[in-house]
Amino acid sequence: MVAQVTGSTVCTVGHAARGNVDRMPDDQMVHDELPERVLVITAHPDDVDFGAAGSVATWTDAGVEVSYCIVTDGDAGGSDREMPRRVMAEIRREEQATAAKLVGVTDLYWLGYADGRVEPTLELRRDLSRVIRMVRPQRVVTQSPDRNYQRIYASHPDHLAAGEAALCAVYPDARNPFAHTELLDVEGLEPWSVAEVWLMAMPAPDRFVDITDVADRKMDALRSHVSQHPDPAALDGLIQGWGAMIAELAGFPEGRVAEGFLRVDTA
Repeated sequence: MVAQVTGSTVCTVGHAARGNVDRMPDDQMVHDELPERVLVITAHPDDVDFGAAGSVATWTDAGVEVSYCIVTDGDAGGSDREMPRRVMAEIRREEQATAAKLVGVTDLYWLGYADGRVEPTLELRRDLSRVIRMVRPQRVVTQSPDRNYQRIYASHPDHLAAGEAALCAVYPDARNPFAHTELLDVEGLEPWSVAEVWLMAMPAPDRFVDITDVADRKMDALRSHVSQHPDPAALDGLIQGWGAMIAELAGFPEGRVAEGFLRVDTA
């Protein structure tokens, strides 16, 4: 079952590119046309805002339709031991919906897996394949399935599992009519081939998006996760430092901030 949130409506769901350029260093410059639709798959609420909210704002401003798919409700988050986990899950859904709107996203899919216990199972692959077939994105943005020893916090086990399942859903599951046959035979969802996957938090990214002009919206999206950040002011220096480091890696002028991804060709 997939819970979809579109705008303020919640329901249970059963069944050209534009000539822009995602900037890269001069020696790797590739003219990537903006897709019509992007699907971002993450393990928890706020993962997308740390890794890609600036890029999302840039894309939606350019007319790209961006959807989010969040594998868990983030019920294991926060530090209040007295708060029922069901209540935390509700809070985190609301926070993510608020953050998404700030960067132009109102189409959210929630899979409801247990926070802290995500595994790249066939069931998760099926559920992600369902969302891919529904959204029909040309680009999927997701978390890396590989542990990053330089930035261990990016390698939460749920992140690794969500990234692995997302890649399996992109190839081969979502495009194969004989994989998870109930998606086609029962739900009527035709196979869909995703052209590319962009992986977040990779040590050697090869795609960069200059987010300087939308950096304030990224920060506002992060601050929307009030339950997770008792000291939101501390985020500013952290995120600014990351953005400046990635911009330097991309070869952007001093003073710019960026987000970086590793592109995987899945056409």
